[in-house]
Amino acid sequence: MLDIKFVRTNPDIVKQNIKNKFQDEKLPLVDEVLELDARNRAIKQEVETLRAEKNKISKQIGGLMAQGKKEEAEELKRQIAENADRVEELSIEEKEVEEKLKKDMMTIPNIIDPSVPIGKDDTENVEVERFGEPVVPDFEIPYHTDIMERFSGIDMESARKVAGNGFYYLMGDIARLHSAVIAYARDFMIGRGFTYCVPPFMIRSNVVTGVMSFAEMDAMMYKIEGEDLYLIGTSEHSMIGKFIDTQLKEEELPQTLTSYSPCFRKEKGAHGIEERGVYRIHQFEKQEMIVVCKPEESPKWYDELWKNTVDLFRSLDIPVRTLECCSGDLADLKVKSVDVEAWSPRQKKYFEVGSCSNLGDAQARRLGIRVKGKDSKYFAHTLNNTVVAPPRMLIAFLENNLLEDGSVKIPEALQPYMGGTTMITPKK
Repeated sequence: MLDIKFVRTNPDIVKQNIKNKFQDEKLPLVDEVLELDARNRAIKQEVETLRAEKNKISKQIGGLMAQGKKEEAEELKRQIAENADRVEELSIEEKEVEEKLKKDMMTIPNIIDPSVPIGKDDTENVEVERFGEPVVPDFEIPYHTDIMERFSGIDMESARKVAGNGFYYLMGDIARLHSAVIAYARDFMIGRGFTYCVPPFMIRSNVVTGVMSFAEMDAMMYKIEGEDLYLIGTSEHSMIGKFIDTQLKEEELPQTLTSYSPCFRKEKGAHGIEERGVYRIHQFEKQEMIVVCKPEESPKWYDELWKNTVDLFRSLDIPVRTLECCSGDLADLKVKSVDVEAWSPRQKKYFEVGSCSNLGDAQARRLGIRVKGKDSKYFAHTLNNTVVAPPRMLIAFLENNLLEDGSVKIPEALQPYMGGTTMITPKK
């Protein structure tokens, strides 16, 4: 959410930013916000004037009563009553105006960083850098669920009976591999100075609207019936929510946290979920990282966060690349974002396994996360990044570590989390 003062003084910048994001349908909101803001300030001014007038008249009434001028005093009392009615009327209007103003402000997208490439959708994202050499082996790489089935490691048919499409049972070595990757990612981030945290897996609606746009909320979140609670789509939501309505001291920054959680997503608009595959599903587990910092430090942290993910994947022998998200592919609260994509030997292309985002002060402004500096108070900047999210990570891991005989090698970094195992072999 933008600062209303910024919108008031820079409406053309706000409108151009909307155009850069190819959301022209939101352009009328800027003028509407300016009108609502002007009306809101006018209401407050009139209420202030009426209250000052009431105080003045109240003193006059006392003087008139002391002089025995009862009729004149009664006339002033009637005037006070009329003023009170008007104040009540204005207060009702003020509440309506402020609610509408807040809704519009939360719909207008955040100002993107000048370095963000202008493009309509993810097809216009820009490759930044590659890490590791993509390899296509001489033998055929099976589909990822076929690999898992050879290890008796996945049961999607039973999951469909229990929960429907978009769910799965992981079994045996594949389930162990899944847990090992999560545990390794946890310790990897702790080793980089992040504090480990297991957050609530449900959050209230005010936290949901504080961390994401209305459109994202509708497309992603599952609501608990009869409760003001939503299942988290990523632990970032719960982790940033941890700081709601807090005032941090500058010396307490940065706050660097890494968190584990299950994640739940409706995947609305995903054009159907592939029944055999586990690329896009309703439930998965994830290791996340978030940073709450001073505004001037967020660019530095942005670079450090995505590099953490690159380093983790490379430590597991998985080639990756970074992809700068263009303006049209940025969620409304994001200032800048980069996707980390892993190499798929089977598809002979990269696919997304994580996303790193700088949200500026958008989330902090919505959630009331302030910082007390030496000379002033200001809103913090927030950032988040995926450390690792199986099962997409499992897809990349299995394809890149598969051997011709069907076994899968375990990289040295992961072996301690697999009981010292250096190789897993198929059951079928």
